[in-house]
Amino acid sequence: MADKSPMLLAYLSRSEGWTTASELAEHLGVSTRTVRSYVTAVKVAAAPLDVILSSPDGYRLNRDAHAEYAQRDRAADRIGTPRERVTFLVTRLTHSGVELDVHELAASLFVSESTIEADLRQVRALAREAGLELIREGDHVRLDGPDAGHRRIVSRLFSDEQAHGLIDLQRVQDSFGIDDLSGFKTDVMAVLEGQGYTINEFGLDRVLLHTAIAVERSRGSALAAEAPEPGDAVAKDLDRLIAERFDTRLPEGELVALTALLTTRAGTRVVERGEVGEHVDVLRRIVGRAQEEFLVDLDDDAFLTRLSAHVGNLLVRAREGVGNPNPLARTIKSSYPLTYELAVFVAAEIQREFTITIGEDEIAYIALHIGSHLERRSTHGERLTCVLVSPGYHDIAELLERRILPALGDDVVIDRVLTRTDVDPAALHTDLIISTVPWEVRPANVVIVQPIPTDADLDAVRGAISRIRRQRRRRAIADQLLLYFDDALFFRDLTERDAEAVIRVLGERMRERGIIDDDYLDGVLERERISSTAFTEWLAVPHALTMSAKRTAIAIALYENPIPWGEATVQVVALVAFSAKDRASFQTVFEQFVEVFSDRTDVQRLLRASTDFPAYIDELVRLIDE
Repeated sequence: MADKSPMLLAYLSRSEGWTTASELAEHLGVSTRTVRSYVTAVKVAAAPLDVILSSPDGYRLNRDAHAEYAQRDRAADRIGTPRERVTFLVTRLTHSGVELDVHELAASLFVSESTIEADLRQVRALAREAGLELIREGDHVRLDGPDAGHRRIVSRLFSDEQAHGLIDLQRVQDSFGIDDLSGFKTDVMAVLEGQGYTINEFGLDRVLLHTAIAVERSRGSALAAEAPEPGDAVAKDLDRLIAERFDTRLPEGELVALTALLTTRAGTRVVERGEVGEHVDVLRRIVGRAQEEFLVDLDDDAFLTRLSAHVGNLLVRAREGVGNPNPLARTIKSSYPLTYELAVFVAAEIQREFTITIGEDEIAYIALHIGSHLERRSTHGERLTCVLVSPGYHDIAELLERRILPALGDDVVIDRVLTRTDVDPAALHTDLIISTVPWEVRPANVVIVQPIPTDADLDAVRGAISRIRRQRRRRAIADQLLLYFDDALFFRDLTERDAEAVIRVLGERMRERGIIDDDYLDGVLERERISSTAFTEWLAVPHALTMSAKRTAIAIALYENPIPWGEATVQVVALVAFSAKDRASFQTVFEQFVEVFSDRTDVQRLLRASTDFPAYIDELVRLIDE
């Protein structure tokens, strides 16, 4: 699971009062138990600062401590470590025509001359890797070599320093004396989008690093002043922006190289509807093989078109021997292992088809394409439907719709807007009804708002959406549970308290219902004699070693007071009858069921609430959902 601690902190920073664990869980899409683990992780990382305050009412951000925590480890202006000194030396040496005095360097950095000499040896090794040469003439040093080499060595240092993280544009700006690099970035994004490209923010920030290097080196260059007017549309706009923002022009070769970086690392050409991408046919074969191997549905023309555009840029980068660092690579690999494995398969096929090499960063980009497609497929048909009821008066209904839309989010669609007063809400078959008609008697899915909704009205709409989603999710969990649990297989406080006797009672009821036979029950008893099936301090799961049951089912016995089970004691006994044909679908339900019994508080809550079978299912659903 991805670490969502930053999202938790961001959500708390927007909240003025206490925020419950349930609200945080709803926002983050995790359980309340996971929320507590995030809070603990933040507290440990921030110690001794008390960043998150806890109370019976929930959690609240300690804003002063949070601000100090955010600033605590930032030391961008400090040049103390060998890595920081090498970075400083390289960035200074890449300035156009600059020579550095060794004695002055030692004095300005408060280190000995022998330390500077050692640092320069590291710079010389890095320079040679980038196709440059460190020239030493007496007490002065300089870097000689092509412009591409200067860009390459600085980019290497910044990328190593912020490996798999985001490029710090402020740091780049300060290092090269570039004003308002963020504003320039906004202009470049507008240029790319205007020319029909989608933006890769991660790639764009690294291209801006190259831009800063090129701009600094071009200032005062005769080649830059004499550069001809570019013919490419993106290059022409880029040339104009650099002149406007930085009062300089790039030499022709630099501008061509920078334009290529922008259009292959920072942007992907949008393929118009009906247009076939260059590599779609090859990718269709690759995707077909991936579907057979992983049993997932990737057969979608829009997905193939987007992937084809991405692969076109990937091939350019691979053939030039350059990568496109992805700060999400580690997270994707660890948090979505199956999606990543699918991306590895696709990448391997692409490598074979086009005779290239694809690294982990590029695989992670492919995983993003696959993951977003699968997510769209998984949520297709799950969007909530909404009906607006606003009696006609000028454009009030239109104003209501515009005001309400931001509160609905992307997963709620407005089916109809009814402008009558005589609407029967019970006759509207939809998930949510938002009405300006003040019905006294109305279904639970109706939210009454003002004709021009207030902020409180919008909050009520958001709350209703969360409640409906929770109800829908819990119905789905209940439907899954009822595939395997049955009222006839539910027991409270049996008189039998010996493990074998309890198994026989539960097994006999299963046998009567045709779920298992005598051989299966004998197998359960035999398995229990081998070793106790007490999974936790509160739960025993007796079962056979074979999957020969007629169907998968669970017989459950709850005890108010613990009973002995092997060398332990338990309060819940779940006799599981396994059928091989149900194995895949049952696994998730079983894992969720067992997880509930890892927390003593949850177990006691379940036992108290489960007065009968419906109450047991209701409470189990709530615990799984949380």
